[in-house]
Amino acid sequence: DREKTGLLELAGDGCIFLDEISEVPIELQAKLLRVIQEKTFRKVGGTREIACRATIIASSNRDLKKEVQANRFRGDLYHRLSIFPIILSPLRSAARRQDIRLLAQYFLRTSTICPEKSGHIKAITNLAFEALENHDWPGNVRELRNVIERAILLETTDKIGLNSIIINAEEP
Repeated sequence: DREKTGLLELAGDGCIFLDEISEVPIELQAKLLRVIQEKTFRKVGGTREIACRATIIASSNRDLKKEVQANRFRGDLYHRLSIFPIILSPLRSAARRQDIRLLAQYFLRTSTICPEKSGHIKAITNLAFEALENHDWPGNVRELRNVIERAILLETTDKIGLNSIIINAEEP
């Protein structure tokens, strides 16, 4: 009953980020492959082709080659998407340990979890950083962000201290 502008159309000449591409159902993967190959798409119920000039960036926490072998991800789509693969190690790897401090500081600066504390908490203590750097981060960057946001909620001073770092929060 009304026309809606979709994400591919909104991306225009820019970029579109497809997070967790491995979770896309096979049927939708075929449609995405067509868009990538032909650089056009048609809206549901539409009568004209719309150009897709956007750069498509996709991420996955799974090994897409293994997903292709297990028939859970289309091989042709994998090859279309893997023009320039960027592989990031998880935070638990030795190569990423120095990133924990940088990411924690970034999450502290950019968090919107508690607007009334925005800008009041200025730093993280060395003991708190040590605790963060000694954790294995099975939840990777998302887990680290949650720990920092939890610490922001708990902290009563201008520095996140060790007492506010709760890494293994219990499930309710």
